[in-house]
Parts: sequence; C-alpha cells; structure tokens
Amino acid sequence: MKGFGGGLQQMMKQANQMQNKMKKLQEELKEREFEASSGGGAVTVKVNGDNMVLAIKIDEEVMKDDAEMLQDLVMTATNEAIKTAKDVSSKEMEKITGGFNMPGMF
Repeated sequence: MKGFGGGLQQMMKQANQMQNKMKKLQEELKEREFEASSGGGAVTVKVNGDNMVLAIKIDEEVMKDDAEMLQDLVMTATNEAIKTAKDVSSKEMEKITGGFNMPGMF
C-alpha cells in the first residue's frame, strides 16, 4: 500500500502543477489580441482572449452603403475574431493538458 500512496501523491502533485499552468495560460490569453476582418478588409474587429471587443475599424466607403450590409460585416468580423480567440486558447490549453479534458477548468 505504501507504493500506491506515493503514486497518488505524485499524481496529485502533477495535477496541481497542470492546474497552475492552466491558470497562468488563461491569464496570458486574456491579454492577447485577435483580429479578423470581413468585406475584403472593409470592417476589422479586434478582440482579446476574454472575448471582449477592443476595437472596430470601418472603411468610410462602407458607411456610405446600406446599414444592413454594414451590420452584417461587423457581425461577421466580430464572430470570426472571437472564433479565432477561442481556437487559439483551446490549442494552447491542449498543449498543457495533452488533450485530457478537465471539465470546469477551461
């Protein structure tokens, strides 16, 4: 039984280290910025890793067109920027966890 306890302790230590790495990565990812555009660059949206919109750039020519098209371009660019942020976050987290799914952690 002594060997089992030591193995369990080591496993708990590794899990704790992984959790600490994950927390650190989550904080780092919140600071990263992700950008996407739509309409051939007519609309560009920048978000952070916390999925907060940081900036929206709209080409002046697009503002002269109809509002519905502009709304669609902003929505498309925003959704793509958020998707990119999530994809990068997932890939970075997978590097730490080795693909091991830890519900509630990320």
